[in-house]
Amino acid sequence: MKVNWSGVFPALTTQFKPDLSLDLDATAAHLRKLMDAGIHGVILLGSVGENTALLYEEKLTVLNHLLPIAKGRIPVLSGVAEFTTATACRFARDCEALGLDGLMVLPCMVYKADRREALTHFRAVARSSSLPIMVYNNPPSYSVDVTPEMFAELAGEPTLAAIKESSGDVRRITDIINLVGSRYILFSGVDDLVLESVLLGVQGWVSGLVNAFPEENRALWDLAASGRWREARELYRWYTPLLHLDTRIKLVQYIKLCMAEVGLGSELTRPPRLPLEGLERDEVLAIIRRALATRPDLAAVR
Repeated sequence: MKVNWSGVFPALTTQFKPDLSLDLDATAAHLRKLMDAGIHGVILLGSVGENTALLYEEKLTVLNHLLPIAKGRIPVLSGVAEFTTATACRFARDCEALGLDGLMVLPCMVYKADRREALTHFRAVARSSSLPIMVYNNPPSYSVDVTPEMFAELAGEPTLAAIKESSGDVRRITDIINLVGSRYILFSGVDDLVLESVLLGVQGWVSGLVNAFPEENRALWDLAASGRWREARELYRWYTPLLHLDTRIKLVQYIKLCMAEVGLGSELTRPPRLPLEGLERDEVLAIIRRALATRPDLAAVR
């Protein structure tokens, strides 16, 4: 299956009201701001979008509200993060009926599938709709590792179009290419490994910090994609302390706190995620405010 996914794809946050109900208007306004900044695609209801904290019907509500904003302008994908394969297949079919452009499929939540079980899950979801799929491989977070050899086994599934490689081992990019060539579109899924990943051949970046720093994200991508490595390294070195926040357990709280500090959204998250407090909050705020105090002049590097 041929799709033209490339560039920066935010894993969009889901905004909440003070009572922790969905704030659809705020989420839509944020999506518009990111589109104005030049994102190339968007992933709704990913891990950063707190997929597993939403009820099934709430997820469909979010998709129904946001899809008309971006449909036809950029590719719109939804995360598929369910507790059973059957529910994941159902959600994939519902996304197709709504008119989404694709899916980002995770392993089944909670259960730690072995190789055979993981392959069976991805094959089942791949065959449940005609939508193209980005397979999200993040063994540090989800304890299921889709290895390069497993991607070679899955290469016969026509709807599996792309890989979000988040193992933390950039050698995987070369291993996948060596095994299956250009069979998959490769995305970097770890914010603080993106420059290395572009050098090794990824075509896209699924980012979390883009929610708070969309202009810097786009500038870094453009510099790296055009081979302007000196300028890219300089911007990356400024950005990296922020990008490290994407790799920690509380990445959603950290990213939303960044958004609140720059005026792009609320830091509210749904339990079990709680607001940051004490020393941890002070440390994250110090990283954010140090970055803001030294924010680069993007006009000088473009």
